[in-house]
Amino acid sequence: MMITKMKKAMKRNKIALMTIVLGLGCTSAYAQDAAEDKGFWSALGTMDSSELMLLLMIMVMLGVLVMLLLLMIYLMSFIVTLLKQENPALANQPSWWESFKERFVFGKLKPVEEEDEIMLSHNYDGIRELDNFMPPWLTYLFYGSTIFAIFYLINYSAIGWGKTPEEEYQAQLKAEEIAAEKRKALALASIDESNVELDQSEFVLTAGADIYQNNCVACHAADGGGGVGPNFTDEYWLHGGSIKDVFKTVKYGIPDKGMIPWQDQLSPEEIMQVSNFILSMRGTTPANPKEPQGELYVPESDDGSDAADDSAMVKADTTMVGT
Repeated sequence: MMITKMKKAMKRNKIALMTIVLGLGCTSAYAQDAAEDKGFWSALGTMDSSELMLLLMIMVMLGVLVMLLLLMIYLMSFIVTLLKQENPALANQPSWWESFKERFVFGKLKPVEEEDEIMLSHNYDGIRELDNFMPPWLTYLFYGSTIFAIFYLINYSAIGWGKTPEEEYQAQLKAEEIAAEKRKALALASIDESNVELDQSEFVLTAGADIYQNNCVACHAADGGGGVGPNFTDEYWLHGGSIKDVFKTVKYGIPDKGMIPWQDQLSPEEIMQVSNFILSMRGTTPANPKEPQGELYVPESDDGSDAADDSAMVKADTTMVGT
């Protein structure tokens, strides 16, 4: 008879253990999915062999601790079951879970037979109300909130530990400024001849003028009139007069004509700045301009058509009207 009872108890404990293991498995699977969503595998790929070994050892140790905890729970439940089988008086005592619920969750409710003691005198349409106590969990929550509010008030009014909401806001603004600077630097570093844009702002032209004076004056003159290199002030260009053409020429150079590539000495942002400054010289009057070289370049209008074509069409229309 005793053996049969022990087998039944072990069977119940096995079922409980399997339930716990399955629950942990589901939790770990959910955690793994969440980690994958946050780029877990990409972060794992950046670790070296020593970091991977340390992570593996931590995971093994955690697994061993979980298994020991499960084993201890199983053994304790098995021993309690045996003690209750040996001593029937213990079987009538409430379990720890029931005691926990009574003390912290529901409280000790009065039996139905004794509800007359807490029955209120008034009623609503025949419905009478019981004067029950506040649930323990709600009482503890109220006490905890009150204590937290007191410490919170003392901290932010006298002690000053941590950051105030205003300080947190300013810290977030500072962090966003740093992030914006990083994004700007990344965007500037990615400028090339395919995405560079014309920018004649004062900041760009001032920076471009400094770069031009330090690197380009020897060949193109300080006023852009030309010398060894071509004149930048007329409408004729050897390698194209758009911002993309000028950027490409500065970046890769013209080795056959003695112009070195500047991509190894200037950043993409600096090449963009000096290219915009070069284009800002067009139409100015240098002291000793060099003769025009290359082909006439006419900037495109906003609709993509050449301004020269539009001008020719206007002249033709005027001629026809005059005729």
